[in-house]
Amino acid sequence: MILLFDLGGTKLRMALSRDGKRFFAVRIIASPKTVNGGLKAFQSYLEDNKIKKLKAVVGSIASSFDRRKSVIVGGGANIKGWLGKPLKQILGRGLKAPVFLENDAALAGLGEAMRGAGKGKEIVAYVTVSTGFGGARITRGRIDDSAYGFEPSYQIAMGGKKYCSRCRDMYLGHHIDGASLRRHYHKDPKDIKNPKIQNDLAYWLAIALHNAIVFWSPDVIVLGGSVMNIIPLERVRTHLKKFYRHSLPPIRRAKLGDLGGLWGALAYLKQSK
Repeated sequence: MILLFDLGGTKLRMALSRDGKRFFAVRIIASPKTVNGGLKAFQSYLEDNKIKKLKAVVGSIASSFDRRKSVIVGGGANIKGWLGKPLKQILGRGLKAPVFLENDAALAGLGEAMRGAGKGKEIVAYVTVSTGFGGARITRGRIDDSAYGFEPSYQIAMGGKKYCSRCRDMYLGHHIDGASLRRHYHKDPKDIKNPKIQNDLAYWLAIALHNAIVFWSPDVIVLGGSVMNIIPLERVRTHLKKFYRHSLPPIRRAKLGDLGGLWGALAYLKQSK
């Protein structure tokens, strides 16, 4: 049996796979704040499903990893208790199986490239706007190599209003990610209905996509994450056409929803063997 998981800023998604091709028994809970809390959540889930032995554990975490994909070196503001810990060692020892880890946006992007909105395209730029702002470049069905992962959130924002009292409002991702919106507007991002605010979010996202296009040269851009539910895609395209003078690649909403990272985990495990 294979344990799959996707640890985001607010949710932990878990599933099981027998054959490495599909999964079942999906469970979604609040993200544990510490590694030990996560390990207990995995063990409880396996016990509830009467799983005594695992072939492998493969999953994603909303943070940047070192080259060995073993230790979180940055990000993960909502799961700071996972930062700097030898995750492969802790999880491998506790679950008695080999562990394969990646960034959450990278695995969600891989899932969309293999089974979702990017299927059939050679170069996929995946961007997610959720609790955080992330993304990855998928080429020929594989996550591109990187030293510390991709961090599109930390692009420098030029112009616009600063709405956070902290200096980190210089970063583009902090103008549109869910955690920043909640802090600024004091409400759940899904409850933001003001057209002007939604247009501002579309503007900042268009800047980010412009940068993704000129650096990554994708065949398609796939947009995922819960905050995309309040960002009008047509407004994004309108703003983007003002920045980018050439023909735009197709821009599509993600198809796999909350389970994109789990599908990506299956593909990643197959490539890691």
